[in-house]
Amino acid sequence: MKAIVLAGERPGRNPLAVATGVPAGVLAPVAGRPSILRVIETLRAAHGMDGGLIAGPNPEVCRGSATLGAIFETGDFSWIEPDRAPAESTLRALDELDEFPVLVTTGDHALLTPETVEQFVAAAASSDAEALVGLVSRERVMRRFPGTRRTLLRFREGGYCGTNLFLLRSPNARRAIRFWRGVQRDRKRPWRIAGKLGAGTLLRYLSGRLAMEDAFAVLSRAAGCRVSWVEVDDELAAVDVDSVQDLALAEQVLT
Repeated sequence: MKAIVLAGERPGRNPLAVATGVPAGVLAPVAGRPSILRVIETLRAAHGMDGGLIAGPNPEVCRGSATLGAIFETGDFSWIEPDRAPAESTLRALDELDEFPVLVTTGDHALLTPETVEQFVAAAASSDAEALVGLVSRERVMRRFPGTRRTLLRFREGGYCGTNLFLLRSPNARRAIRFWRGVQRDRKRPWRIAGKLGAGTLLRYLSGRLAMEDAFAVLSRAAGCRVSWVEVDDELAAVDVDSVQDLALAEQVLT
């Protein structure tokens, strides 16, 4: 299976890159090794994975980076120019790769392990969904990292954190990415998101009464393809290194 690694930069100066003296956040050293190098080494070590595409950083950063040069020199991963946002970069990479199933993750996922990749892919393979997302329970994350702040999804069954792990099993999964792109564009216009998902669904979610099964059924209808989730057992999968605070947390784990 191929992988798409999202390694683009948000507009403006990246605080993590500035703090660590590197030209892009994915090159930030985490316990002495660049974040994206840790991700690529993990994917290379995971059983069943077979290279892929890295979307980003921009051409100037790539030309000046010995780390990225060494990654691409091996030949299993190729570079493509990132688009304006993660969803657009994913769609561009899917068009370039044109191969399914495909794993999607991020270049700042420095604590990702081969075992977690293998567990996620194996569990996703047993689903009939076309697009799957990895989630880890908030309870597991808080037990390992008490007091840490993570983006939280609240369902009737409890809280979950994202893992930046996605599996797209068929070309129809592009519809889920296009839906994600629309949600990104409307993030400052919540009434449009409500129109896509239904006001009743959002109210149930905000009040903690929305079951996960119902949530993904609504997402599937809105996206036009079957969307589901996989519970990931590794709380480290909830930590991406995109801030100075997360860098400190990741280095504490690794050292």
